[in-house]
Amino acid sequence: MPQTFQQSVIAEFRANGGRVGGPFEGFDLLLLTTTGARSGKQHTTPLGYVRDGRRLLVVASNLGSPLHPDWYRNLLAHPAVRVELGDEEFESLAVPAEGARRDELFTRVVAEAPGYAEYQDATDRVLPVVVLELPDPDATAPPVASLADKLVEVHTWLRGQLRHVHDETEAHFAARAAHPGTGEVPAPGLGLQIRQRCLAFCQALEFHHTAEDGHMFPAMEDYHPHLLDVFGRLREEHRSIGAVQSALAALLADVAIAEPDRFRGELARMTQELTAHLDYEEEHVLPLLAEVPWPPAAPAPTAPTAS
Repeated sequence: MPQTFQQSVIAEFRANGGRVGGPFEGFDLLLLTTTGARSGKQHTTPLGYVRDGRRLLVVASNLGSPLHPDWYRNLLAHPAVRVELGDEEFESLAVPAEGARRDELFTRVVAEAPGYAEYQDATDRVLPVVVLELPDPDATAPPVASLADKLVEVHTWLRGQLRHVHDETEAHFAARAAHPGTGEVPAPGLGLQIRQRCLAFCQALEFHHTAEDGHMFPAMEDYHPHLLDVFGRLREEHRSIGAVQSALAALLADVAIAEPDRFRGELARMTQELTAHLDYEEEHVLPLLAEVPWPPAAPAPTAPTAS
């Protein structure tokens, strides 16, 4: 899709609550925003989708080209994506399906959008089917009124994602144990699911710690110099946890997890270190943030000066 035409589709989508005319009129369309694999910049792409229960399915068809589209390569590098659907906007985790599960979902897509079968026939490349999960409509997040609330929200998300990675990893190993000696793991798609979730978790954790070290901790030290030892310990723990993140990232460099046993060990180390770190930070830092409003108040406008 030429860039200028793509931008016009995006603008029309956003101006009309997801409705687009022209060649896309009547089609189910979403906007997927990914982070560039190399540039780190945000890229938004209009894509057709098929709804499958609480999931949205998108196909990296690239019109039957022999190469994967850029947005697919981006989400392999940065699994956390933003989805615009009608007048809704939400964060999601992009997980390509694998093996028999991919084939099953592709059949589901083709049943509603037969054109994807023609794209598959046009190339030797297996067209990836990417699963985007919809937000849980029953999930109610506690209100965030202070910086302490915001920190708890971030920590709760990190603990939840780590729990998901752990559960999926144990399911992976249980499946391996149930079929010893075959060299195959049942429950296709679990490897990529672990990879994508763990990679998203590690990237979010790195961003969180970088923000604390670069902004929050220096500001708090000015007001609480008697807690310099606490902030020093937290920074040191950030470095230690960063080393575990690097080890996990190295294991996740390929689409497949090449060394699952080592991955399991590093994940256990991450769980132990991060859990202790979050507990310590909440004990010492949360009370200091309870009176800091969130979101921050906008600075008061300055009065014009007479010339």
